[in-house]
Amino acid sequence: MKRMIAAVSALTLTAACFVSCGSEKKDDKTEKATEAVTTEAVTTTEEAATEEQTTTEAAEEDDEENYDTGDASLDNVRNQDDIGENELLVISFGTSFNDSRRLTIGAIENALEKAFPDYSVRRGFTANIVIDHVEKRDGIKIDDIEDALKRAVDNGVKNLVVQPTHLMNGLEYEELTDKIAEYSDAFEKVSIGEPLLMSDDDFTKVEKAITDWTKEYDDGETAICFMGHGTEADSNAIYQKMQDLLAKDGFANYYVGTVEAEPSVEDVLEKVKAGSYKKVVLEPLMVVAGDHANNDMAGDEEDSWKSIFEAEGYEVKCLLRGLGENEEIQKLYVEHAQKAIDSIK
Repeated sequence: MKRMIAAVSALTLTAACFVSCGSEKKDDKTEKATEAVTTEAVTTTEEAATEEQTTTEAAEEDDEENYDTGDASLDNVRNQDDIGENELLVISFGTSFNDSRRLTIGAIENALEKAFPDYSVRRGFTANIVIDHVEKRDGIKIDDIEDALKRAVDNGVKNLVVQPTHLMNGLEYEELTDKIAEYSDAFEKVSIGEPLLMSDDDFTKVEKAITDWTKEYDDGETAICFMGHGTEADSNAIYQKMQDLLAKDGFANYYVGTVEAEPSVEDVLEKVKAGSYKKVVLEPLMVVAGDHANNDMAGDEEDSWKSIFEAEGYEVKCLLRGLGENEEIQKLYVEHAQKAIDSIK
């Protein structure tokens, strides 16, 4: 942008010199000709600068994603029509990592479809930046919430059950419920299932799921660290609650932190350093293993969790799998959807 401004200024200055060096009594034709030349030059320069900027941005985007996230065509985006009167709409934040999307969100959707054959399972994402990226890169369109709800209305759905895959009742969950409320009059019955971690029973089941999943690394000399996303909302307390539960139940070498809130990676590192561990296992406490898991947790940048622990001398192993791959987690989402369905019977 600075180069474009400089070029425009130079052209304007040249035009001014051209005018002042001529006769002081310029006629209208000379002024108009000068203005036309200047305008055309400025426009050409602006267009060239815009084209250069667009090309640069595209190149930077390609550089940022120089890795393979899997075959998008293997994923069922679940935006088909002719779905009948009963719809189970599964709402997720989403991820552009194709394999992880299929193995996590897709697996949860498959479990729900198997559990509720009388309902047509459909998908909606809350992250439009993910939707746009997947469409641009892979040519595959995933519905956002608005599109998914409009599709349900157009298909004549009477009974709409919405099951979020969110971990908590946070800001996104509240925005989701507000949006669904706008469409409530379009259906005969509407029900919204709870996110993953709501009741004490939910916490107990998730604790068992993640500790059973990682028990092969529980050898007495390994710290097992889970990385959550974190939020500014009060619901961020779920991470400390999970940490307290793990400690209470004797999982002293299990630690929970977040990317964007508290506990931070520094908090987790401090606790790990207080032990006598030689190795560290890192795993996302997220439904998907997307950008945060691959970059903030397992990336090679110096501020990633992996790099931070390695810099302290630990042998680090990263488990790039989302909670959605865990069958016990899938069962818990089914339980929550069952409660939502039962509420409208």
